[in-house]
Amino acid sequence: EVQLVESGGGLVQPGGSLRLSCTASGFTFRTHAMGWVRQAPGKGLEWVARIGTTSDFGTFYADSVKGRFTISRDNTKNILYLEMNSLKTEDTAMYYCAIVHSGAVMGDRGQGTQVTVSS
Repeated sequence: EVQLVESGGGLVQPGGSLRLSCTASGFTFRTHAMGWVRQAPGKGLEWVARIGTTSDFGTFYADSVKGRFTISRDNTKNILYLEMNSLKTEDTAMYYCAIVHSGAVMGDRGQGTQVTVSS
């Protein structure tokens, strides 16, 4: 059974930083592309960042987070990370990690971790 457990969310002031983690189990983590999606109140799901498998580690970032967020993975620990810097109020959302299938189709995702950026 695929399990994805996110952690690291919280309340932070504008300009602050957070690091999200996602611990994966129940599948071969290193052979799957992974990503982070978010859902702000009243809005749909949005891809934030994606990272390829061990063969290329290619990355994708939404324009809204380029230069501020960094996605990475540790295939020895089966953990996906999202380093978030210079946070803005518009980054407030529930953040989910997800398996990425071909064509950037979202697969299984976790329960999410809330990020709130507010002064």
